[in-house]
Amino acid sequence: MAVQRELYDAIVIGAGIQGCFTAYHLAKHCKKVLLLEQFFLPHSRGSSHGQSRIIRRAYPEDFYTQMMAECYSMWAQLEHEAGTQLYRQTGLLLLGMKENPELKIIQATLSRQGVEHQCLSSEELKQRFPNIRLARGEVGLLEVSGGVLYADKALRALQDAIRQLGGIVHDGEKVVEIKPGLPVTVKTTSRSYQAKSLIITAGPWTNRLLRPLGAELPLQTLRINVCYWQEKVPGSYSVSQAFPCFMGLGLSLAPHHIYGLPSREYPGLMKNTPDGHFVLDRHPKYDNIVIGAGFSGHGFKLSPVVGNILYELSMKLTPSYDLTPFRISRFPSLGKAHL
Repeated sequence: MAVQRELYDAIVIGAGIQGCFTAYHLAKHCKKVLLLEQFFLPHSRGSSHGQSRIIRRAYPEDFYTQMMAECYSMWAQLEHEAGTQLYRQTGLLLLGMKENPELKIIQATLSRQGVEHQCLSSEELKQRFPNIRLARGEVGLLEVSGGVLYADKALRALQDAIRQLGGIVHDGEKVVEIKPGLPVTVKTTSRSYQAKSLIITAGPWTNRLLRPLGAELPLQTLRINVCYWQEKVPGSYSVSQAFPCFMGLGLSLAPHHIYGLPSREYPGLMKNTPDGHFVLDRHPKYDNIVIGAGFSGHGFKLSPVVGNILYELSMKLTPSYDLTPFRISRFPSLGKAHL
């Protein structure tokens, strides 16, 4: 006699921050959810490890700034549920030349969306942040609510919450095969599972899972250099000294953005990193397979809303946001040969 296999409402592949928030929203809505992770948790091979990430509303695009309003309240809710601090307000200082078009667009977006911010002249910057060496003609835009998210604590809090809400987390289980259908079957190195829907949030491993399903996204894995700089005067760049997170927009020294956080992870050391739109959509052929990908080094802060959107897509609910910027169909190069 055949054993009746357990049927999940949803399986989420990949326990980075996007997958964790997706599973969290599913469990919160009383769905039977299984979160699969190929590595043993916690691990440092994906994009969600490390102690800190910047949180900000400062974006050129209105839709990200609008999403961030809800993200802040969701981060606060998780913080309350976990009973641990996950966000520290430091402010975010954007630096650029006065005529920098991106700086002007971001300032206009913040104004339109009613986000508290201050425009700082070169002189005001020198007075307020004397330990930043500025290029001639450089000005600042300070977003007051910007700050630091404690990434590793957030992941732990989410994984604990998923389990407490009745969700199941299996780490050390690599997915080796996905069989589309109703239900969809997911085979791992340990066993097979079945679910009404599948959400793929596998970061750099996304295309490896999608190729056998006849789809491939134009994803490029980014290697982001994380550098720690010794402070000349220990504590001078710390949160306690009101030193903000900062972001250099197209500085003459680098063709890309450079981000920095105040010292906290390692006392006396401070972090710098360089920075597309996400893919939040159903598989073109199988509508019970949902894809979340392409978070491009700026997705962490948006993960509470991203997770909720992926939950909505997997349950075939009307999405909370206009997903036009995140559809797979925006890639004209993806002809029928890819799908």
